[in-house]
Amino acid sequence: MKQIIKVPNMRSTKDVSNIRSALSSREGVIACQIKKDNKEIDIVYDNYFIKLDDIYNLLEDMGYTVL
Repeated sequence: MKQIIKVPNMRSTKDVSNIRSALSSREGVIACQIKKDNKEIDIVYDNYFIKLDDIYNLLEDMGYTVL
């Protein structure tokens, strides 16, 4: 599955690095492209291993707002 996730409080390259590290370590995440300027994450994932709600919860647990 492919999804675009808006993260309005992603501001720095450290945020990008933290998000990339957290997402890439999760089973089922195939690829992610993080666009800091657009405050978006383009993610490709396998819905069998990880659900979209799990991704949202992961980001929110890290302190990010997901729209």
